[in-house]
Amino acid sequence: MPSTVSTYPSRFATAEAVARIAAASRRTQQPQSKGDLVSLAMGEPDFDTPQQVTEAADASLRAGRTHYSPLLGEPELREALAEKLRGIAGAPVSAADVLITQGGTAGLAASILSIVDPGDKVVVPDPTYSLYADLVSMAGGIVVPVPLAPDLHWDLERLADALDGAKLFVFCNPGNPTGIVHSRAELDALADLLDGTSTIVISDEAYSDLDYTDRPFTSAISLDGLRDRTVYCQTFSKSYAMTGWRVGYLWGPAPLIQAAARIHNTFNGSVNTFIQDAALVAVRTCDADIARMRAAYEERGAIMRAGLAEIPGLTLSASEGAFYQFPRYDLDLPAVEVVAALRTHGVAVRPGSEFGARGEGHLRLSYAASPESISEGVRRLAYGLSVLQ
Repeated sequence: MPSTVSTYPSRFATAEAVARIAAASRRTQQPQSKGDLVSLAMGEPDFDTPQQVTEAADASLRAGRTHYSPLLGEPELREALAEKLRGIAGAPVSAADVLITQGGTAGLAASILSIVDPGDKVVVPDPTYSLYADLVSMAGGIVVPVPLAPDLHWDLERLADALDGAKLFVFCNPGNPTGIVHSRAELDALADLLDGTSTIVISDEAYSDLDYTDRPFTSAISLDGLRDRTVYCQTFSKSYAMTGWRVGYLWGPAPLIQAAARIHNTFNGSVNTFIQDAALVAVRTCDADIARMRAAYEERGAIMRAGLAEIPGLTLSASEGAFYQFPRYDLDLPAVEVVAALRTHGVAVRPGSEFGARGEGHLRLSYAASPESISEGVRRLAYGLSVLQ
């Protein structure tokens, strides 16, 4: 029987959105540590989810909590999150404006797709988390990357120029891949730049509990000049070591959350009921667990920086938050080639170019790994870079 596989491309056509994402996307799938490969590539806590959270999910399942949840999320969880957000925002927060999402990824997707029309200008820092550009491209928007300053914070002069006429500005704080934390002064400056405009802000604060600076963390929603234009995007993945649970949430101005809910409900539906029950326990009981994991990351970051500081040709980034180092290397090679070569020496890291054109010449290393893996991975990195010299 003759094969018809070769005729499929001409017979079937996919949506233009697929081609737009493929053209824009820099995202790559990186491996976990296994065999003789040490991975410092994964932005995923290596801690298990706190036991009381797992037990809550088990108890919920045994209690028959296996039916559909309300589309916006379980009322008790939404109220608990509203209470938490009141403390962060320093302002009234209604549970009616909290949307439970299928992880932070679905929250970002729902918010961006509910805001961006084809041709809309969307500003993002460069480098930054690569999902933002993919989603903007999916919606048909125009991504405008703004190079960061040499210290990997915003270049406010360039940002001011780029924000002129922008529909949306998307950023993460603390930063992925840079590991920097935007200060209150920077956020105040952003508020001043946007004053009198209709530009919307999405503040992805997935790593907000992992701030190692000596100043209090400043959320965008705590500023009067940003709160009324900002969609706050959060996830349980990082703070609570719940990556595989796929639960997050949005909060912001009611019309924006209602629009995001329309998108999320259309292609995601409601989040699993028993997972929301577990998330409620996390919100109520895991402060000590967060503090324990944060302290461990800070120690692991110190181990990584000490090792990297001994490698000739690397310029380290400031380690202010999240669990990333973003060193610059002095080799005249593209980051993807450096990463490929390092894989042959048994260590996986991410190319800085995955996060934007200005990430070229950098590597992103995660210290959300065991101290042993960090030490061994940095040793292999040092050897691999020496071979490439």
